[in-house]
Amino acid sequence: MNKLFRKRGFTLLEVLIGLIILAIGILAITGMQIASIKGTSFSNNLTQASVLAQERLEFLKGLPLNDSRLNTGVYTNDINLGIFSGTYRTERSSNFVTIRYTVSWMENGVPHSVSFSTIKSR
Repeated sequence: MNKLFRKRGFTLLEVLIGLIILAIGILAITGMQIASIKGTSFSNNLTQASVLAQERLEFLKGLPLNDSRLNTGVYTNDINLGIFSGTYRTERSSNFVTIRYTVSWMENGVPHSVSFSTIKSR
């Protein structure tokens, strides 16, 4: 047999093909990592907005029913914390007040918001 065919090892072409396959795999993993980071960021903002809205809603529920902050109306810029802004809407009836609290924020140029509602009665 010819000595050329007895040599073992990889040819330059095989090494290059292997490197290309490895590079494609790494790029795919990088894309998934970026999507994961964006999803985590949104989830974090959503959780913070939910906590802010619940805290402010509980504060408003704790006010006396005749408090002027519970008169029918829309109250904007109740909170301004970093990227979050809070507003609430109240509707007064004779025996109860409906409160809807909304926290809004912008993320990557897209507006997001979370809202909670409750009824405060005598």
